[in-house]
Amino acid sequence: MVRALAAISDARVQGDALGSMEISFEPRILRGGHYRFDVGAVTGSAGSVSLLFQALLLPLAHAEATSRLTLVGGTHVPWSPTVDYLIGVFLPVLREIGVDITVSLRRRGWYPAGGGEIEAAMTPARGLRALRWETPAGPPCLAGISTVSRLPVTIAERQRRRALARLEERCLQADIAVAGDDDALGPGTSLLLTAAGPGRLAGFCALGRRGLRAEAVADAAVDPLFAYLDSGAAVDDHLADQLLPFLALAQHPSVLTCPSISEHLRTVAWVVEQLLPTRVSLDEGPPARVTVSPGAGGPGVPAMLDRRES
Repeated sequence: MVRALAAISDARVQGDALGSMEISFEPRILRGGHYRFDVGAVTGSAGSVSLLFQALLLPLAHAEATSRLTLVGGTHVPWSPTVDYLIGVFLPVLREIGVDITVSLRRRGWYPAGGGEIEAAMTPARGLRALRWETPAGPPCLAGISTVSRLPVTIAERQRRRALARLEERCLQADIAVAGDDDALGPGTSLLLTAAGPGRLAGFCALGRRGLRAEAVADAAVDPLFAYLDSGAAVDDHLADQLLPFLALAQHPSVLTCPSISEHLRTVAWVVEQLLPTRVSLDEGPPARVTVSPGAGGPGVPAMLDRRES
């Protein structure tokens, strides 16, 4: 990730080696363009392309030139948003605030094989808009995608059936698609459920693993969806922390609600306040309330965001 960030910012870097305990990173100029990065090129890992994509997206949104990214690695791996979540939840909200970007999934990459691939195309952002999502208006529209690679498609169908049955218990309906392919390097299965509507968007993803029944995968996505709906919040906990850096660079204050204040959100809020003239207020709720006030404090926007090259 450090080398990818260095490439797009023409950075001087020291200490970027495996096992290093100290690193120096001095960005000089943002360069839009066409980049290809393979997360597993050095160690052969199924490292998350979603996390790499999110790290590159914010600076590239401030470059003068358009950019195209090809990222290779894990697209559906634990402890990170899946590419399905990026496409169905994260990117639609970014478009709401002024980030023009599209992502295409070329090949799924599951843990531990990796080898997935996405392509992303983005144009420079011309000022980010605030987001004020506090109380969703009306009932949510529920949808989802149940996916398998190199496994019987009946597993994805069982995930779908279980999710629909759980939703029906609450008189809820959803349009859940089923997708299967044999292009991935290794097997895998996932279920993403989304809740959309005016002033709301949230996603809940569960990954399968050896020994875990398809019905248990469905339950792992449905349970947090129910908790989210019961909370009355606008976005899910993970989306709240992923949006925060972008809202910190918006032109006006933002307010959003989520089910709870996660440790990820607290950490991102602390980092944002160290680097930007922004104040982030966290109210436990319920639902939890996040207020982002650009220009309200801190040392100032990094000069790198003002040093651009087409």
